[in-house]
Amino acid sequence: MLIDVHAHMITPGMLDAHDYWGPFMTANGFRVGNFCLGTSKRQAISDAVSTQKLLDKMSHDSRRALMHERNMDKIVLSIPSNSFLYWAGEFGNEYAEICNKELSQYCAEDPSHFAFWAHANLADPKSAIDQIDRAVNYLGAKGVCVGGSNFNGLEAHNEALFPVWEKLSELDVPLMVHGYNKSVWNQEENKKDLFNTSSVLGDCYDQSLFFWNLICGGALDEYPNLKTYLTNAGGVCLFQLGRLDSLNQSMESDAKNKKSVSQYLKQFWFDLDVHTLSLRKAVVEIAGVENILHGTNFGGKDFGNPTSGLGLSDLQNEKIRSANAIKLLNL
Repeated sequence: MLIDVHAHMITPGMLDAHDYWGPFMTANGFRVGNFCLGTSKRQAISDAVSTQKLLDKMSHDSRRALMHERNMDKIVLSIPSNSFLYWAGEFGNEYAEICNKELSQYCAEDPSHFAFWAHANLADPKSAIDQIDRAVNYLGAKGVCVGGSNFNGLEAHNEALFPVWEKLSELDVPLMVHGYNKSVWNQEENKKDLFNTSSVLGDCYDQSLFFWNLICGGALDEYPNLKTYLTNAGGVCLFQLGRLDSLNQSMESDAKNKKSVSQYLKQFWFDLDVHTLSLRKAVVEIAGVENILHGTNFGGKDFGNPTSGLGLSDLQNEKIRSANAIKLLNL
């Protein structure tokens, strides 16, 4: 069995929800506010055609066809990271409710193939708690997908977010941490993001920063049952774990964690979404087979058999392919 826990979804109801923020699908790409993720070169199609192409790609039939092609049994859906809208004020709360309703309805049509991560507006922790509670208890969400850093000024170490971590621990559902494209935010502040750096490199930084901030802020001492999945193999935190251990201990006056950084590793899950076999082997060696999931940004690059070449037993392979995800997300 093979389950991909990292797959993005846009439904018709998620588009054109706000006159300014959208999100909109245009011929130039996916637009949120003033920022457009795509090409600056105008394509020879209309916005309407571009929208329909996207929605066709996201249909149940299209998704199932690609899953069949890739020998995939189930995917767990989340909204695209550049539409997290932590900076959109009250509409950020409204949009979280829209997304959770849309994802729930989409998955309810075929629960054997589709499940979903809820969206919550962490820029407003009080509302986020209500959104999470409703999404998990009434809509069937299996966890909550969040950006890695800076929820409109709040970071993972901020105690204003501790009630959110408490709610997740109470519900026994995990976080999925996906770096988000701050080009949207930067555009509002008239900051040009040359080469889309905030997405290409920033996603990896975001995931690493969440790991560091959550530990250093003492959240995992306060909530030892909080479980977090970091996409893209956790960014750089696994590959620089020794450095994080060492420097955390040399800044004890600021960090609140009671154990070394590496001692919290079992509260984190990672995928193998790195592009060389040697790095995937390193992820497994450092994190351990029990804490590895299969996540690929489904629809993008096909890594084929995620455990190929790792030298693992059949039982270990199956844990990474599906068993760990079934246990962590209660699938």
